[in-house]
Amino acid sequence: MKVLPIIEKNINSRYIDEVARCLEDGGIIIYPTDTVYALGCDAMNNQAIERICSIKEMKSAKTNLSIICSDISEVAQYAKFDNVQFRLMKSNLPGPFTFIFPALSKLPKAFKGRRTVGIRIPQNEITLAIVQALGRPILTTSVPGRDEDYRCEPELMAEAHSSVVDIVVDAGRGELIPSTIVDCTGDEPEIIRQGKGELE
Repeated sequence: MKVLPIIEKNINSRYIDEVARCLEDGGIIIYPTDTVYALGCDAMNNQAIERICSIKEMKSAKTNLSIICSDISEVAQYAKFDNVQFRLMKSNLPGPFTFIFPALSKLPKAFKGRRTVGIRIPQNEITLAIVQALGRPILTTSVPGRDEDYRCEPELMAEAHSSVVDIVVDAGRGELIPSTIVDCTGDEPEIIRQGKGELE
């Protein structure tokens, strides 16, 4: 396992390329977002997704899975939304939100049985640089930890998950407030978890 220091204000493109290659090879990473640190993998790699589900003990096919896209046009390849929901995303993304939409069939086998997908476009240049370098979305879920420091401090996350994670992106101490989750599968958007984001 490797720890790569990447600062948002001065992103090392060589390190970003190394992270993208790791993901292409089926690797698992810990990386910063605009909310909490997250576990991630190539969202098109079924085996890597299953590894993350195992780490998080997400055994039920009904457990929601979320992906990070580079922009809304990429979201359209993986989720179904209408013009009203498009405007909702446009008003709030990039930002600390997870929008839940019906999933499209382009998603891999790990999503089968899950009729929805969570969509994130974080306001974090490191995250977006990784997704752009990979050229497709990454699966994302919060890093598990027994206390605050093990969810915020990259060195402690590296120590706790060294046997299951390939790269930890160290961008300094992270936050504890998660994204706001907005369910867009009904007639009206419904906030099912109020987090960092204030919906416009």
